[in-house]
Amino acid sequence: HPGVVSVFPNRARKLQTTRSWDFMLLENNGVIPSDSAWKKARFGEDTIIANLDTGVWPESKSFSDEGYGPVPSRWKGGCDSQNGGVRCNRKLIGARYFNRGFIAAGGNATEAISSPRDVAGHGTHTLSTAGGNFVPGASVLGLVNGTAKGGSPKARVAAYKICWGNCFDADLLAGFDMAIHDGVDVLSISVGGEAGDYFSDAIAIGSFHAIQSGIVVVCSAGNSGPEVASVANVAPWIVTVGASTMDREFQAFAELRNGQRFKGSSLSKPLADDKLYPLISGAQAKTADASAADAMLCLAGTLDKTKAQGKIVACLRGGNARVEKGVQALLAGAVGMILCNDKDSGNEIIADLHVLPATQLTYTDGAAVLAYINSTAEPYGYITHPAVFLGTNPAPYMAAFSSRGPNPVTPEILKPDITAPGVNILAAYSGAVSPTEEPWDKRRVSFMLDSGTSMSCPHISGVAGLLKTLYPTWSPAAIRSAIMTTARVRDNTEKPMLDASFATADPFAYGAGHVRPNRAMDPGLVYDLTARDYLEFLCSLGYNQTMLQSFDPSNKCQASNTTSSGLLNFNYPSITVPKLSGSVTVTRTVKNVAEASTYEARVTQPNGVEVTVEPKSLQFTKAGEEKSYKVTLKAQAGGLPAGQLHQFYL
Repeated sequence: HPGVVSVFPNRARKLQTTRSWDFMLLENNGVIPSDSAWKKARFGEDTIIANLDTGVWPESKSFSDEGYGPVPSRWKGGCDSQNGGVRCNRKLIGARYFNRGFIAAGGNATEAISSPRDVAGHGTHTLSTAGGNFVPGASVLGLVNGTAKGGSPKARVAAYKICWGNCFDADLLAGFDMAIHDGVDVLSISVGGEAGDYFSDAIAIGSFHAIQSGIVVVCSAGNSGPEVASVANVAPWIVTVGASTMDREFQAFAELRNGQRFKGSSLSKPLADDKLYPLISGAQAKTADASAADAMLCLAGTLDKTKAQGKIVACLRGGNARVEKGVQALLAGAVGMILCNDKDSGNEIIADLHVLPATQLTYTDGAAVLAYINSTAEPYGYITHPAVFLGTNPAPYMAAFSSRGPNPVTPEILKPDITAPGVNILAAYSGAVSPTEEPWDKRRVSFMLDSGTSMSCPHISGVAGLLKTLYPTWSPAAIRSAIMTTARVRDNTEKPMLDASFATADPFAYGAGHVRPNRAMDPGLVYDLTARDYLEFLCSLGYNQTMLQSFDPSNKCQASNTTSSGLLNFNYPSITVPKLSGSVTVTRTVKNVAEASTYEARVTQPNGVEVTVEPKSLQFTKAGEEKSYKVTLKAQAGGLPAGQLHQFYL
C-alpha cells in the first residue's frame, strides 16, 4: 500500500500515592513548603497528561472535575462514551480505546468491551499517580489512610486504552497517533517488552513521532531485574524509569516459638486467634505427585490439604505471583503464609493484600525461618497484624525487580535514565476487579497498593507535567535533562544508594539517580536535543533509508553522520563509554536556562581512569546561551579489566 512506510509483527507487550510525594519533599507532613515544585509549577495546572494503558475508572475521585475551569481550547480529543458508561469531564478530558490489534491477534471481541473503561486497575492506578487530584481519606481496606495525590494534581488527564491482557503494537501505535493528534503534553507508558532494534520497536517509533510534536514520553524500564542488560524502552528520546523504595513500611512480623522475630511486609488480615500455629514449608506440604521445588514455590496444585490444614505455610518467592502463592496455601487449608524471598529478591519486601494472613520476609530472614522449620520437630509461629511505619532507612534503595542496564541496543546511551518510587504505591483503582484479580475474590477497593516500574514511571510523568507547566516552550530533551542532572545518588542516611541485596547500586540500576522534583524546577543548565539530532543518532547506528522510513521517510543519512564517534558525542545528560581502551574525548553542549552564571567543573575521579574537563569553567551572560566542553577519559596503564564499571560524576 502506498501509505505504508514499514511493516513489522504485531507483538504483544506487558503491563509493567500517598507517601511518595512527601518522600520526594514536595510536601512535609501535609504542609506544602514555599519551595515545593507544586507551588512553583502551579500543581501542573492545565498541562495535559495521558497514558497508554488499560483504560480508566472515570468515577474515581482522583478524576473529579470539581473546581476545574473549562477544558483548554487547544485540546482536540474526545470521549468514547458509547459503551461502558464512560463520561469525561473537565478533569478527565479524554478517553478512547483501540483493540483492532488485539482482535487481529485472535482476541475475543466480546471480551474486549468496546470501551475505555478500565476493568484491570492498572491504567487507573498509573494515570492517577501521574495527574490525579488530592483525595483525602484514601485507604486500602481501612489501612494506609492518607491523602492520595498525583504528581501534577491540577493537570488535565486523558486515557488511551490499548491493553487487553497484553498490549499489541497495532493498538499501541493507534494510541500514539490519537494522542499526538489530540494535543497531549506528556505521555506516560507503563508498558514494555524486550529491547530490540529501534526500527522494529513500536514504542520507539511512536514515541519518536510524539517528541517531534513536543510531547514528553516517559516509559517504564521493565520488571526483569536484577538481570544485567534487561532494561526495556531504551530509545534515547524516551525517559526510561527504574523503580526504588521509599521510607514507608507496612510491617508484619513473623514470630517463632524459639523467640526469633523477623520483620516482614504485608497488608493482610490478622490471624483468627492470638496464639502460635504449626509451621510447615511448602516442600514438606507437597502432594505425592509434585516436586519439592514446585511445592516450595507453592505452585498451583502442589500443596496437600491433609498436610497444610490449619498451619502457616512457608513459600519461596518466584515461579508465580506473590498473591497467588497465598491463594494456593488457602486452598490447601492453611491459616497463614510466610513468603520467603529468593536470593535475587534480597531485601525487597512488598506489602500485598493477601487472601489470608501473611507476611513477606527478606532472603536472609526467610532462610532463617526455613532453617527453623527444617530443624525443629514441632515448629510453631505467628504473624502479627500489619502496622505502618514512616521514616525508615535506608531509603531509597533499588527494587530487585527493576530492570538493569547496560543498554542492550546502544550501550553508549545509559539506561535507565532515572529512578523513582515504585514499591508499595497507593493510587486509584478500578471498581471492576478485586485486589487479587481472582474472580472469586469479591473485595473491591477504590485505592490499591501496587509495585513495579509501572508505578515509578507515572511519578516521573507527573514531574514532567510540572516542568511543562513551568516551562511550556522547553523541549522534551530539556525536561528530561532537568530531571536527570538534579537527581541524587545517596539515600536518607547520606550513604550511596543500595540495591535490594544492600550492596552498593550503580548507574545501570538507577541511571542518573533518584528524582528530586524541587531541584528539577531550577536545573541551571540543560542538555538539549532536537528530532534532527535523534535522526543523526540513528544514522550513527548505520541505519539505511529503509530502516529510517518509520521515523522520517524524507531523511537521508550523510556519510559524516554514520561513524561510531557520533554515539559518544551525542548530547545526552550522561556519558557512557562501553569499552575504554587508551583515551577518548567526548563533547557535550549545555544551554543556560537561568540568569547570567558561571559554572566550574568538578569531577569525582574514578579508580583506574583519569578524567579531565576543558574548559574548567563556563560563563554565561544570558538565558538561552549555549557553550560546549570536552571530557577526556584516559585508562590506567595496562588497560581496564573486562567487565568492570568505573563511574564518575561531573
